[in-house]
Amino acid sequence: MILATDVGNTNIVFGGISEGKTAFISRIGTDKNKTADEYAVQIKILIELNGLSAGDFEGGIISSVVPQINEMLKLAVKKVIKRTPMIVGPGIKTGLNIKIDNPAQLGSDLVVGAVAAVALYPKPLMVIDMGTATTICVVDKDSCYRGGVIIPGVKVSMESLTRNAAQLQGISIEAPKKSIGTNTIDCMRSGVVFGNAALLDGMIDRMSLEIDGTPTIIATGGLSPMIIPYCRHDIIINDELLLYGLEIIYKKNIVH
Repeated sequence: MILATDVGNTNIVFGGISEGKTAFISRIGTDKNKTADEYAVQIKILIELNGLSAGDFEGGIISSVVPQINEMLKLAVKKVIKRTPMIVGPGIKTGLNIKIDNPAQLGSDLVVGAVAAVALYPKPLMVIDMGTATTICVVDKDSCYRGGVIIPGVKVSMESLTRNAAQLQGISIEAPKKSIGTNTIDCMRSGVVFGNAALLDGMIDRMSLEIDGTPTIIATGGLSPMIIPYCRHDIIINDELLLYGLEIIYKKNIVH
C-alpha cells in the first residue's frame, strides 16, 4: 500500500491505495502556516483512525498545487511512514503525452487526473475537477493531453458574490426546486447549482466540437457531487480518480 497525497488550495486529500483499491480517504484543510511536525501528527492520526499503522505503507507520493508546503509535507510523510515520498513534477515519469504550448506549466493535479482517466476510461475523454477552481482537461483518442479550461470554482464564485454584494448573504450549496427562484436564497442557489451545471454543459459542447470522437466525461473533486447530477451530459463521478492516478505514477517511477 502507498500513501497518496493530493494537495489542493483548500484541502489536502490523503489516501491509502493498493492495486487500485482505497483502504481509506481523509481530508484536512490546507494550511501554509503548519510545520512539518504538525502535519506529521495529523497524518499519523488519520492513518490510525482508519485502522492502519505506518508500517502498512511501502512508500508515498504527493501531487501539489501549493508549492509552499511541498517540503513540509514531504518531511511530514517521511516522519510517519519512514519513506521519502515522490513529488509529481519535473523528472517524474507519467506516461502522458502532453501536447500544449508549454508542458512544464501543466499543473500536477491535471496530469494525475488525466493519467488515471486514460487508464480507466475509453478515449477521447474530458476530466472535470471541481475544487477551488473548476478545470476541464481533454485527452484525445490517441491518449495525447490537448489542453483545457480553468474556471473560477463554485465556492470562489459564491464567496465573491456575497463579499461584493451587500444585500446577499452566504448560503449552502444545494439545488432549489426550480430554476426560477422566487426569493433571494433560491435565486442564489439556482445560479450557483444550475448555473454551474449549465456552464459545464456549454463548455463540454464547445470543446467536443474541437476533438475527434465523442468524449467520455469524468468528474472528480469535492464539489462535483453537488453540481454534476444537474448536468445534462452523461458524466461519471469518480472521487478516487486522483488517488488512482498517483498510484499509477508511483509504480512507473519505483526502483525495485
